[in-house]
Amino acid sequence: MATNRVTGESLAAYRLPPDAVVDALGSNAHHGLSNNEAQARLEREGPNELAASRPVPGWRKLLAQFREPLVILLLVAAAISFILWLFEQDSELPYEAIAILAIVLLNAAMGFFQQARAEQSVNELQRMTASQATVIRGGEQCRIAASDVVIGDIILLEEGDTVPADGRLIQSVALQTAEAALTGESLPEAKEPEAIVGEAPLGDRQNMVFSGTSVTYGRGKAIVTATGMQTQMGQIAEMLEAAPPETTPLQQELARVGRLLGLVVIAIAAVIIGTIIAVEHVSGLAGLVDVLILGVALAVAAVPEGLPAIVTAVLALGVQRMAKRNAIVRHLAAVETLGSASVIASDKTGTLTRNEMTVRAVVTASGRVTLGGTGYQPVGDIQSGEGQDLINAPLKHELERALTVGDRATNAILMEEDGQWHIQGDPTEGALIVAARKIGLADEMLDARYERVGEVPFSSERKLMSTLHTDSEQQTHIQVFTKGAPDVLLSRCNRERVGTETRELTQERRADILRINEELAGEALRTLGVAARQLPTETFDPDAVSEHLETDLVFVGLIGMIDPPREEAKAAVAEALAAGIRPVMITGDHPVTAAVIGRELGICHDNQALTGAELDKMPDAELGRRVQEISVYARVNPEHKLRIVRALQEKRAIVAMTGDGVNDAPALRNADIGIAMGITGTDVSRKAADIVLADDNFASIVAAVEEGRTIFANIRKFLRYLLSTNMGEVLTMFLGVLFADRIGLSAGNGSLALPLLATHILWINMVSDGAPALALGLDPGDDETMRNPPRPRVEGVITRGMWAWIVFVGVIVSTGTLLVLDASMPGGLIEGSGSLAYGQTMAFTTLVFFSLFAVFVSRSDHQSAFRDLFTNHWLWVSVLLSLLLQLAVVYVPFLQKAFSTVSLTPGDWLLCTLTASSVLWISEATRFIVRRNHHRQKSHGDSPLNLR
Repeated sequence: MATNRVTGESLAAYRLPPDAVVDALGSNAHHGLSNNEAQARLEREGPNELAASRPVPGWRKLLAQFREPLVILLLVAAAISFILWLFEQDSELPYEAIAILAIVLLNAAMGFFQQARAEQSVNELQRMTASQATVIRGGEQCRIAASDVVIGDIILLEEGDTVPADGRLIQSVALQTAEAALTGESLPEAKEPEAIVGEAPLGDRQNMVFSGTSVTYGRGKAIVTATGMQTQMGQIAEMLEAAPPETTPLQQELARVGRLLGLVVIAIAAVIIGTIIAVEHVSGLAGLVDVLILGVALAVAAVPEGLPAIVTAVLALGVQRMAKRNAIVRHLAAVETLGSASVIASDKTGTLTRNEMTVRAVVTASGRVTLGGTGYQPVGDIQSGEGQDLINAPLKHELERALTVGDRATNAILMEEDGQWHIQGDPTEGALIVAARKIGLADEMLDARYERVGEVPFSSERKLMSTLHTDSEQQTHIQVFTKGAPDVLLSRCNRERVGTETRELTQERRADILRINEELAGEALRTLGVAARQLPTETFDPDAVSEHLETDLVFVGLIGMIDPPREEAKAAVAEALAAGIRPVMITGDHPVTAAVIGRELGICHDNQALTGAELDKMPDAELGRRVQEISVYARVNPEHKLRIVRALQEKRAIVAMTGDGVNDAPALRNADIGIAMGITGTDVSRKAADIVLADDNFASIVAAVEEGRTIFANIRKFLRYLLSTNMGEVLTMFLGVLFADRIGLSAGNGSLALPLLATHILWINMVSDGAPALALGLDPGDDETMRNPPRPRVEGVITRGMWAWIVFVGVIVSTGTLLVLDASMPGGLIEGSGSLAYGQTMAFTTLVFFSLFAVFVSRSDHQSAFRDLFTNHWLWVSVLLSLLLQLAVVYVPFLQKAFSTVSLTPGDWLLCTLTASSVLWISEATRFIVRRNHHRQKSHGDSPLNLR
């Protein structure tokens, strides 16, 4: 048999008759492929498996933690410090180099272990595929490994099977498949072999079956058109692999800060070293070593050694807080991105809705009844169309009859396990059972009265299903219960149930029922008609049960059902809108259903929904305009979702994409932040996402956004703190050397003297500043967190206003420190009498105290430091800890030796404290003036100041 390597996809198999596809693929609908031909194709095309991504070795993951510019800068500083130690040998060990390396390794370890679970989306996709398949080979039916299925194989599908590969249907007997994970469609799709005219999106290809989906009803035969990576599942896997690694705004900003600090370090060191060599006429190896030591000291002063580790630690602590709010973070950097989200692009099924069909309305001859409650829990209010809890007798009889028919004409089972209700079988049938339980029709009662004695299975041609039952209360008759498409069912009915009686079904009444059916459809309700008839027991033949019994029926009513919105989703959408976050629905469901759900949730205020077919015809430029207006997208496939997300990102939106299905995985990977459902979500979506919701609750997304905003605000606080104190250190070193003669800074032997030693600065950066900075990351959020719009994508983590404040505080810190240094040594502007070691110890202690006062100043960019002063207990603990550590450095002998410090008197401590407190009082006065001017401008109608 000749092999045709053209796949069904390239043939557009859904548009061709089944026999044409079979011929094109060189197969036979009755005998299938021969074993030899199948083996040859398997060897040529490869197994029916998804290509697994090559695992990244652990050492490469660890090395990736050292790529940030700030970390590289630290490593360079450590290397220079170690080389100088080799030349000088002024201490037993290279303390500076060791300390820097310890911080770098700590940061790398934290990042490595937090993100150790590497992405395995493709591997999880592979797990979803079927392990076994039933095929026809050489005219015989056999079971083979799904990986051995090849293009051209004839596969047989039964209820409960997982489809092993993409295929074109040849035969179908009431076949239905669940494709929610692939297309987003809530209900199982009825499958028919007839060719489709024209283009059809994935969700509308009713003559195709797809790898990884499951058969929920009926049986069928199909010819395989695509295997492995050529299947729809495989194409999603390719998109996942092709997704470029994204860097978050925080990562980009820290990289920028690292590069900037590197340039500043090089510039300052070069200017100072060049100036000293030229002015001081430095010569000889000893003099050059002194100058190089100064360069290292400047590098140590400029680089906040603890910053990478503190960022990682604060994000990790934030992750723990978010976990308590049911948001499990898989990637640390995703935390601050979520807080910056301006768009939440959400899947509908299972995310905004429950992915559980629920009966909303039952319409009978005497009126309409509305059923409350959602999902499969059999609890909910029952109200008449007028909103009354009391239902009149005729309507009550009709309601019970309609739901009795709906309950009995099913094959689904309602079960409760560990307090959770779920359906085994078709979700539509499950919804009918739940509705019957809500009005008090117990399963035991119905089973006792109606015993099934026959069934006419559902057929896509008839669009009906009937069951036959004995009736313990009317033993002379067999009850026929039928459900199906309302228009088809009406054509089989000649009477209608009214109360406990029946009456003739007139043409006017038929038209009225069809009109009501259209109204229900306009509410996005999926409708079913239910009808019944009685057969004399003596004439009933169990062996003659067929569709001829579906005539002379009595119409009982219409049942409207929907996959309802989550009860908490509407409030969550409103909260997101209030926070300036725009919710967008992207679903594979029907546009009418999507628009109604979107309007009900408050996502949109009209019935406008853009479809995937319209997207295909839309150029990128037009889509770029429409994404700013359209909030509901329907009948879309994975490629459409990616295109929408990217169009939003091109408009500078920070997109958080939520979803639960396989079809959502590429968009989850490419969005700025991917959020997967933890309960209903597939392993694929969870592995592709940055954040997983433990409770599948849309409201948890908004709670996570709030937490993310709080974390981001705290990151800004400790960045403001660390960089301002580092700015003070740099200016202290720079100005101290530049004006050494003016402030009496001299080593006494003609050699170069420094205001601070490199070990002093390293101690401040890593120990004294570390604990308070970490405590700032635990600051609680305030009431304004969700009242402000999201941070613009173009706005850096550190704004111009923050840089101005950092320099302002740095000038205060350096000025105060140098004045204390001057006052501690002879000569200079303020006469003192201490030694160089004493002066350096005083400057060292003053700088530590400056950092402790600055931590309170850094809690807000415009509010008073005394506001909510005691809400963060960890901040006070960290300040006390830093104070105790400084006492140890000054008084413990071995630490005195390591840090070249001397003991201080109580008067010395008082001077250091009073001087350092100046940063608090000057900051308070400055902010008071700014706030007062802001209120004045606001009262005069001027635009508010940007205090950031």
